[in-house]
Amino acid sequence: MTRIDALVSDFRLARPRFSFLRMFSVMEERRRLAEMSDAQLDDIGITRAEALREARRPFWNLPAA
Repeated sequence: MTRIDALVSDFRLARPRFSFLRMFSVMEERRRLAEMSDAQLDDIGITRAEALREARRPFWNLPAA
């Protein structure tokens, strides 16, 4: 096995961990979004209802991008 093959293999094995870290990060962002004041939400251009709807999404429901 070449060094490149080993690196690709390691990346494939580590990939689920990155997904877990991304889920945790999105969960934290949604929690913070729910805690924002109305003025902060207005600054980013979303309503309280939109913020709460996003915050209630399950942690495994990740954005496409």
